Amino acid sequence: MLSLLKKLLPLVAFIMLFNCNNTTKEKSANEPEKTESTEKKQPNIIVVLTDDQGWADVGFNGATDIPTSNLDRIAKEGVIFSNGYVSHPYCSPSRAGLLTGRYQARFGHDCNMPYHGENDATVGTPLSEKMISEALKEQGYKTAAIGKWHVGDHPDLHPNAQGFDHWFGFPGGGMNFWGTPNGPLRTILRNGEAVSEDELSYLTDDFTDEAISFINREKGHPFFIYLAYNAPHAPDHATEKYLERTKHIEYGGRSVYAAMVNAVDDGVGRIDSTLIANGIKDNTIIAFLSDNGGRAEHADNKPNRGHKGMLFEGGIKVPFFISWPEGLKGDQVYENPIISLDLFPTFLEAAGIDSSKENQLDGVNLLPFIKEGNTSQPHEKLFWRSVGGFEYAARIGDYKLYKSAYKEKTLLFDLKNDPLERHDVASNHPEVVTELEKAYTEWDSKNMEPGWVDPHPENVIKEEKKFRAIRNKSLKKKQ
Repeated sequence: MLSLLKKLLPLVAFIMLFNCNNTTKEKSANEPEKTESTEKKQPNIIVVLTDDQGWADVGFNGATDIPTSNLDRIAKEGVIFSNGYVSHPYCSPSRAGLLTGRYQARFGHDCNMPYHGENDATVGTPLSEKMISEALKEQGYKTAAIGKWHVGDHPDLHPNAQGFDHWFGFPGGGMNFWGTPNGPLRTILRNGEAVSEDELSYLTDDFTDEAISFINREKGHPFFIYLAYNAPHAPDHATEKYLERTKHIEYGGRSVYAAMVNAVDDGVGRIDSTLIANGIKDNTIIAFLSDNGGRAEHADNKPNRGHKGMLFEGGIKVPFFISWPEGLKGDQVYENPIISLDLFPTFLEAAGIDSSKENQLDGVNLLPFIKEGNTSQPHEKLFWRSVGGFEYAARIGDYKLYKSAYKEKTLLFDLKNDPLERHDVASNHPEVVTELEKAYTEWDSKNMEPGWVDPHPENVIKEEKKFRAIRNKSLKKKQ
């Protein structure tokens, strides 16, 4: 009997193996066929937002004095926008537009929050507005806000109430870089709890560290990080490490400002290295931009006219790129006008989500233009409004209208022939002025009155008065 069993064992093994293979094949036949689209993972998304950085304060836009090798390299790996705009010429309103994908005037967020006293939950971007974070969280993304918030002072409007799983930063519009607390708006919080000053070193580095920690913790999920550095906004603080790299700049203020920019560049380089180390760089989108044009002091907006606060190109055109190694061809420069509002729908489409279902958006999906070869313009018209129309601008095609409180007149520029806005041609083309004013009025009819006001109008008058006084002082005195 034992001898018979030994003879039968190979046959039994063969039959079992045959049945097992057949079962596997039947199972495979019944499974849905895996396609490239079903296997493709949603990309990670990181928005790097700087604060008051000038157009020419990065190498990829021509800077030669500030070392930004990491930003320049990543920009070259993706698409640089040579006509990349933000939706407002300063701080809080611009951030509200970026995060919601809507002109912030739609919900009355025209101004920075009032500086004095405590602001309640009616002052800031309301919870009724859907942010990028909320849309991506609905699709399984892990979300983090790191750095400067400045779209709602009241705790009810902080990031954790606006679709962010994790928050590390400060609520207000500005803070010293050493992390020394100074009231509720200038205290570093982690998910609502104050962070000890002992845990902090230099905020730019601290924000980078927090982003890296979040990446390492959530690398198994698609994630969205809104990394809003407060550099190079004042106060002008830097460490010896970064000052050493800008000691060749002989103008002291510019040297410190450059060190602050270099700290951002260093941080983005470390984040990029973390993505590489985790094997997720190729499927990570990095969008880099400033919240508005460079500040009046120390920043460089050349060759554009104006600075932060103005609706000249220097106040609303910013250094701007998107990289996504797996999704976008690198070494591109895209010249047609785009705006920060476009990031929201672009991210949704990159994540495989139909952005048209978010019908409140004013931005457009950029992927057809920068990925699929669509040669038309993303925007026929673009608009800007400050303090309920105290200043406003409209761009249709190559013409740009600017109702300037600085210059106390309505200006018209032909940006195709005069991209630097040297020549006001309003008197030569009154019909174009009428057309653009009509378009602005129609657009503005869908907006709300500002929910609150800030000192921008008074500051404009003071600044222009000082500007004119300096120029007049240079003239020869009449005898």
